[in-house]
Amino acid sequence: MVPPRASGRRAERSTSRLIVADRDDRVLLFLTYGKDHAVPPRWITPGGGVDPGEDFPAAGVRELREETGLVVDSVGEPFAVVDLDVDTAWHPYELGHWAWFAIRTDRFEPSDAGWMDDERVDIVASRWWSVDELEASEERFEPDDLPALIREGLSRV
Repeated sequence: MVPPRASGRRAERSTSRLIVADRDDRVLLFLTYGKDHAVPPRWITPGGGVDPGEDFPAAGVRELREETGLVVDSVGEPFAVVDLDVDTAWHPYELGHWAWFAIRTDRFEPSDAGWMDDERVDIVASRWWSVDELEASEERFEPDDLPALIREGLSRV
């Protein structure tokens, strides 16, 4: 949920982000183009906003199901919580409060059955990446330090 800016406070969004790793340490990422709101192409992890009444882990479980079709009972506790300034040209908020979770699973084909309408427009591909591929790639990732966050997450699962 994004609070209004009229309060004079910086608009912020709390988000659960998920590093979904297979047994070979490859991680699932989505390529998003943001065609409707001028977001440049970038690869992101599954995840999304914390709804009213949810905590970060509950949002992680829900977002994982909605964005990938993978159903889990728990995503555990976050291995990192990061506050970051967000480019308001791309997002309707100024500060991101992101909790990072890592889970391990067998590789699967993500399902779009739970996607919201904007995700059906913005998400154009999915791919399982190794960390070495991420670090060698010229592609854009969000956040910029995603390969380091993935390495840290993989060390926890």
